[in-house]
Amino acid sequence: MPERLFQSFFMGGFECSSHRNSNGRRLDLIKSTQHDKFAEADYSRMMDIGLETARDGIRWHLVEPEPYRYDFSSLESQIAAVKSTGIQVIWDYFHYGYPDDLDIFGGDFVERFSLFSTAVTKYLQENLGGELFVCPVNEISFFAWIAGERGVFHPSVRRRGNELKAILIEASLKSVDAIYSICPTARIIFTDPAIHVVPKDETAASKRAAEIYRRAQFKAFDKLASANEYDSANSLAYLDIIGLNYYFHNQWRHPGRRLIANGHEKYRPFHQILIEFHNRFQRPIVIAETGIEDDARASWFKYVCDEAAIAISEGVEIQGICLYPIVNHPGWADMRHCHNGLWDYPNKIGEREIYQPLADEIVNQKLNFR
Repeated sequence: MPERLFQSFFMGGFECSSHRNSNGRRLDLIKSTQHDKFAEADYSRMMDIGLETARDGIRWHLVEPEPYRYDFSSLESQIAAVKSTGIQVIWDYFHYGYPDDLDIFGGDFVERFSLFSTAVTKYLQENLGGELFVCPVNEISFFAWIAGERGVFHPSVRRRGNELKAILIEASLKSVDAIYSICPTARIIFTDPAIHVVPKDETAASKRAAEIYRRAQFKAFDKLASANEYDSANSLAYLDIIGLNYYFHNQWRHPGRRLIANGHEKYRPFHQILIEFHNRFQRPIVIAETGIEDDARASWFKYVCDEAAIAISEGVEIQGICLYPIVNHPGWADMRHCHNGLWDYPNKIGEREIYQPLADEIVNQKLNFR
């Protein structure tokens, strides 16, 4: 059996995006869900139902309010809550958002992120100690596409996706170096969407274009894996744990992005995607994000768990499944109330109403993954 890395197989992720959208509005989902105010209650609820590991975020734009000056007051409630509850946290250092003064295409972005990573790692070690799990950059490929190719996220540019991806990969490598310099035993997780695309028609040109696009999902992981260093005394794994983010809209026809629904003859079962990643990289895998809105929440979670079980039976090392987000949040584009979590918005004293069908399914799946 593989080494167990996390306190619980099933996890919850707090929506921690803090980016600016194309209109320039800052989205701070930790604040808007009031997780910053009720972190202890949120963690305690998770622990009570056996979700002992969480993904959570560090808001770079608040921690570094001025260049090279760090203020960790925005993180204090989460740190206190970790100490109080004993929950294990996978910390996101860069979840799309960065300081207002910083140009991501400027020459100092990589250095700034490296120094930020050093400061954050020191702070976490001084205040928490113990095991450290970090996702330095969330979704390298997705952010490069949405911010540098489609122009939907800040800095809202087009046709610079490959350039942005290269910057994010360099920043990721420097961040890992910084983390290991402070905590050599840290475990590193990089996440990206796991996708499948099929051609719009059966012509050779369409098939070739779709396959090139599909294989692009591996490029960031390939670059990180190629930097891995191994010797007889130690191993520094830039690609350590692979986080795969998988949602109902992760399969489509290329290039039109027409959705392929689960159950369609062209839909690729998720366990086959997991097996492909396992065969390619031979690294532990975490399903780092998965979820859906409204009444489909329980059935979708069951589907992902069932597919993970098949993959495990085929030899894939899956270390956990993270329900993401764990609490409902306002929509990125329209601020609508997204019902996609296990718990809803809090009341004045931090209580959150639970979505019972999903809670029941989590209990059922825990019995299957003991």
